[in-house]
Amino acid sequence: MRINLKYSIWQLCLLLFVAVATFAQPKRSPNWTKDGNGYYEIQNGSIVLVSLPKMERKIVLANTGMRIQSFEFSADGTKVLIFTNSKKVWRYATRGDYYVADLNTKAVKQVGKDKPASSLMFAKFSPDGSQVAYVSTHNIYVDNLSAGTSKALTTDGTDKLINGTFDWVYEEEFDCRDGFRWSPDGASIAYWQLDASKIKNFLMLNNTDSIYPFTVPVEYPVVGEDPSSCKVGVVNVASAKTTWLQVPGDQIQHYIPRMDWIPNTNEVILQQLNREQNLSNLFVCNGLTGTAKSIYYETDKAWIDVTDGWEWLNGNKEFIWASEKDGWRHFYRISKDGKKQTLITKGDYDVIESTLVNEKDNSISFIASPTNATQRYLYKTNLDGKGKLERVTPSIMPGTHTYYISPNGMYARHSYQSASIPPLSEWMNLSTGNPLTMEGSISNQLGKVRPPKNKTEFFKIKTEDGIELDGWMKKPDNFDATKKYPVVFYVYGEPASQTVKDTYGIDRNFLYNGDIAQDGYISISLDNRGAPAPKGREFRKSIFKNIGTLNIRDQAMAAKKILEWPFVDKDRIAVYGWSGGGSSTLNLMFQYSDIYKTGIAIAAVGNQLTYDNVYQERYMGSPLKGKEAYIKGSAINHVQGLKGDLLYIHGTGDDNVHYQNAEMLINELVKYRKVFQLMSYPNRTHSINEGEGTSEHLSLTYTKFLREHCPPGAK
Repeated sequence: MRINLKYSIWQLCLLLFVAVATFAQPKRSPNWTKDGNGYYEIQNGSIVLVSLPKMERKIVLANTGMRIQSFEFSADGTKVLIFTNSKKVWRYATRGDYYVADLNTKAVKQVGKDKPASSLMFAKFSPDGSQVAYVSTHNIYVDNLSAGTSKALTTDGTDKLINGTFDWVYEEEFDCRDGFRWSPDGASIAYWQLDASKIKNFLMLNNTDSIYPFTVPVEYPVVGEDPSSCKVGVVNVASAKTTWLQVPGDQIQHYIPRMDWIPNTNEVILQQLNREQNLSNLFVCNGLTGTAKSIYYETDKAWIDVTDGWEWLNGNKEFIWASEKDGWRHFYRISKDGKKQTLITKGDYDVIESTLVNEKDNSISFIASPTNATQRYLYKTNLDGKGKLERVTPSIMPGTHTYYISPNGMYARHSYQSASIPPLSEWMNLSTGNPLTMEGSISNQLGKVRPPKNKTEFFKIKTEDGIELDGWMKKPDNFDATKKYPVVFYVYGEPASQTVKDTYGIDRNFLYNGDIAQDGYISISLDNRGAPAPKGREFRKSIFKNIGTLNIRDQAMAAKKILEWPFVDKDRIAVYGWSGGGSSTLNLMFQYSDIYKTGIAIAAVGNQLTYDNVYQERYMGSPLKGKEAYIKGSAINHVQGLKGDLLYIHGTGDDNVHYQNAEMLINELVKYRKVFQLMSYPNRTHSINEGEGTSEHLSLTYTKFLREHCPPGAK
């Protein structure tokens, strides 16, 4: 997915709905002080220190005239590294300019000032704060701050040979962007090198920006094609000599999605996945010699998800690692040599994410929801694996909770929302569970919230296959149970996104021009098997080699039950989705035309053999061993089943799900004489939001088609 992060209301909604691949939004955690007793924030162009618990404010760096987009302090707190003038690289604005502000002398100096404007990426201080390393034009550099000198640590970087950052597919599918790490002693830097020279370019055609059309090349490894060669090196800062880590295996037929230094050592730990992503191997490597030793591996019959990294314990002799090997996503405590493994979190529930590891009190805090997969709560247990599961979040606030906990475990930024309560936040003392001020407490804010008259309802439905699915429903305003209403299903259906969550705005149809509930539609969404809901490994991974079949059947069989509800008009059933949801929409319209009468599919993967190798091979297996699952699950192979009214929408400049999918689909629809409507947006990307009037036009197009072919209102 490609999104322009300027955060209009339309685009914020887009973040909820558009997804094909596994990638994360940058977390908006507080910029904590080193001791955890405060945090820094940007206020009126200045960097301000907020001390807890009294929320006292002090300007640390006065407004310099720059637009500060992010910042980092040196370890000793005397310098600030400022990021500004950002430019987008694929999905996020990760290129820009960097400046170092000395808090003692008040001097501000540009880093990499001899490099092209807005070309620096991922700049970071050395451990002692004397140097700053960064990437520019696919090479790694180090600036000595006192001497004012710049040094290239790599010189072989090109458009296709990438040092210190990643190619398109690593960023899109592994959430990899920052590709280098300072060693704990500051003497060297570990970095990824990707050789994408054999990755073919997908050529998009630009017909509008000049009289003569021209092609736009996008480096894109299609399913079945080899990925970029990948290796990790350690470069000595003094000599600029790289030692390559001797990770065994073919550098092309593997992935290295995670890497970091083991604290206070000269050793690097990394995760290697095989090409099929069903074997994960952890290696500990000597940063001086490059020798690598496998310490822990696991396999899965489907795939293995990439985790966030390592949390070290016991003087760096053990680390925490997430695994689904017992059928649930749990945290394990693993010794550095891999010989000792202790299950920390126990029970039939999934850990969603860790929020704090506190060795001093032998505890780990994490987000989970053992009894309701649509919600999120804070839990804790003992680090030694001997404790009971303890819920920290009060039970009086059902819904979705987020906690950003300070490094010392004393304070937290706590946010709460539900489908009927907008996001509310408070600062709290985590040890007592009390807010720092009653005025700013969530409980005080809740008293001012007006609950909606027409609340979103959550429900469970069991299909004729015995599968129980979660769903939400928003009924029309002034609903009359004695009448029948049209239903608009929102669908995603693939492993990258969960649509049924107890969060504010989850029921909003951002494509509809108007108030869909007021106009008389029932809105519904369902999470089929394969959705990344905390319901156990089997629920999530049963979709392996079944995208386009199992998820589609789950959706259709649940819809079939919903059609039995007395207030549902079975002749006015619509479905829509974007990206993977567009793919699901096509398959539902083609495979279950007796249920779905109207469909609007946006930016869909119509042919799974056109999508990228990392995503598609992870969930569908290698096409080199057989393409049957791909063929069976691709919408273009089912178009002859279309009976209802279809609107297909795609941007011709989509660098994620290429417009090629639209033309392949059109060919098949024409072949079988299936009449449909098409809306192409010239040069728009996967988000279809570039250019004046685009978002509004898309909304008007969607709404007009829906109202004409699936009329609103009660009957």
